[in-house]
Amino acid sequence: METKLLSKMFERIGARVQITGNVSPLPGGGIDIKTDRQGEYFDIKVEASDEVEYQVIDVRPDMRHLLLMARREEGKQKFLCGHDERHWFVCAVPGPSVSTVVNAMGALQPAIVRNLVHRRVKRAKDRLRRKNKAFVRQGEWFFTPVPSLIVNPKLVLMNEPLSRGGGSKSHMCQFLYRGDGQIVWVCQKHPQGVLEHRYRRILLTVPGAHKWNWSRMMREPTVYVRGRVWHPDHKTIVLDHWHRVFMNTEREAPGMQHVVFLD
Repeated sequence: METKLLSKMFERIGARVQITGNVSPLPGGGIDIKTDRQGEYFDIKVEASDEVEYQVIDVRPDMRHLLLMARREEGKQKFLCGHDERHWFVCAVPGPSVSTVVNAMGALQPAIVRNLVHRRVKRAKDRLRRKNKAFVRQGEWFFTPVPSLIVNPKLVLMNEPLSRGGGSKSHMCQFLYRGDGQIVWVCQKHPQGVLEHRYRRILLTVPGAHKWNWSRMMREPTVYVRGRVWHPDHKTIVLDHWHRVFMNTEREAPGMQHVVFLD
C-alpha cells in the first residue's frame, strides 16, 4: 500500500491519516476518526492477514472531501472522507459505479430525496448543499418539507431523539410525530429491537430478561419533525413547519461493516 501517497491525498483536504495494525473489533480492520494533541485524524486499521489495498480515487480540496476505495477479496468498497461543519467524518458509500466525490454525495441521498432534488433544485451546484429547496440536511439526516401536513397534537412528542442505532449520538428534535411503523421492544442486548411475540418469549424463557431496561419503540416509522433539531457535532437547525425525516443510504453500502466512527 502506498502509504505516503495516501497521506499526501489526505493532506490535500487538510486532514491527517495513520495506518495501523488492527486493534478494532471489526473483521478486516476499520476506518475511524481519532483525536490526539494535534486534533482529529483518520485512523485506518489493517490486519496483517487481510489483503486490502486502499486508494484515493477522487479528491476535492475545495470541498474538503475525498473518495477512498478499498480493494478486498469480497470486492471494492468505497468511503467518503471529509469535513462536515465541525468535524471530520467517514461514511461508507453504496453503488458500484460511484467514482467521484460528487457521485458519492448523491448516492448517499435516499431515492425519494434524490427525486425531490431533481424536481425542485435547478442548479447542479445547489443539489449537494446542506439546505436547498428540496431538503435541509444535518449529518446523516435529510428533512424534506411537508407544509400541508396535519397531525393530531396529542400524538406530537417533545424533545425526542433521532438515532440510527449502533451507539451513535442521537440528534434531538423539539417536536416529533411518528406515523405507521412496526412496534418493537429494544434493549442493550437487542439494539435493533424484537417483535412483540419474541419479546414475550424472551421474558418467559430467559432468566433476568425483565431487568434489561426494555423500551417500546417503532421500527421504520414515517417520522416528521419541526422546530429545533440539535446535535453536539452540528449547527442547530430550525424547521418552521413539518418536515419528513430520511436517513442517508450508508447502511446499504458494502463497506458499512468497516466504518467505526459514525457521528
